[in-house]
Amino acid sequence: MGGDQVAEAVAGAVAVLRGAAGRDWSVKAGRVDWSCRRTAEHIASDLIAYAGQLAGRPTDRYVPFRINCDECESVEDLLQVIEATGALLAAAVRTAPREARAFHPYPFRSANREGFAAMGVAEVLLHTHDIAEGLGIAYEPPAALCEDVLTRIFPHVRPDPGAGHWRILLWATGRGDLPGRAPLTDWRWNNNLVIPAERLTLQGVAPASAADLSTGGTGGFEWIEGGPFEGTRDAAGATVKAYESGVHRPEWGMFVLVRREDGRAVGGMGFHSAPDEAGRVEIGYDLAESARGNGYATEALRALSAWALAREDVTSLFATVDRANSPSQGVMSRAGFIQVPAEDGDGEQYAYELRG
Repeated sequence: MGGDQVAEAVAGAVAVLRGAAGRDWSVKAGRVDWSCRRTAEHIASDLIAYAGQLAGRPTDRYVPFRINCDECESVEDLLQVIEATGALLAAAVRTAPREARAFHPYPFRSANREGFAAMGVAEVLLHTHDIAEGLGIAYEPPAALCEDVLTRIFPHVRPDPGAGHWRILLWATGRGDLPGRAPLTDWRWNNNLVIPAERLTLQGVAPASAADLSTGGTGGFEWIEGGPFEGTRDAAGATVKAYESGVHRPEWGMFVLVRREDGRAVGGMGFHSAPDEAGRVEIGYDLAESARGNGYATEALRALSAWALAREDVTSLFATVDRANSPSQGVMSRAGFIQVPAEDGDGEQYAYELRG
């Protein structure tokens, strides 16, 4: 997800809207409370704001500037501004380092370049739909663009191949109905969670990245030699299955462990599911072989455990380790986990628990 998708979304939207430049743009735009002209100005404002975030990379607020379209005398003027601001966002996404993050409020206070690209594409697609609805013209963006948005910033929304990605995106943003799903009046997209550790960052994996990892790709990460290891690919496959079945909860999924010093991924760690009714959640991890013996797993496990146990819905963490895997047993002990009676009863694994 990058600059090419931003450029594609903007080009498609402008082409459709340019064909309706002669209509009355003072009418209400779809289900939003703005006129079509005001909605077009909003598209440009979002595009330049996201470009500014990626360029300036503030950590606690939006870069304090805004765009003014008062000088736009015609619809064509507005469309040129959308083209220009779209090009700026595409350039910012293409040139930002993979590890770059900047402030965005929803839901974890930051986004990376793929997040800003996906949010920019979403703003273009959805508000072009609003304008088209207000003007009474047809508009439907490419399904691939809609899927890119859904699998990156709507990981909590269950896919439905029969409904189509565009219809799901409209439903997920309160703009349409889907059989069997209640209408939405309140919604937000979901950028990935990043948990800091001393030498690492634990970066939440979106369904799009998980699907790539599970089929032999990199998931968008730069891996050290020998990575990702088999367990990380298996966990990515489980994430994809959870997403497809509608039970995926982004903060309770998998994370890739990325070294701060060089931005390279060394392994994976995460939860098997959301906490159960008793507040218990199971955790698992693995490292690429070339990363083992450096304390990365212990460091990451401490950081992830501290994040989880700080939440009100978590009372304890649970993990199992093969009896033959003494290095992993050491990781558990160093992270503060205590050995408890195993539940499988076959004697092949040790069980560990960490309580809040």
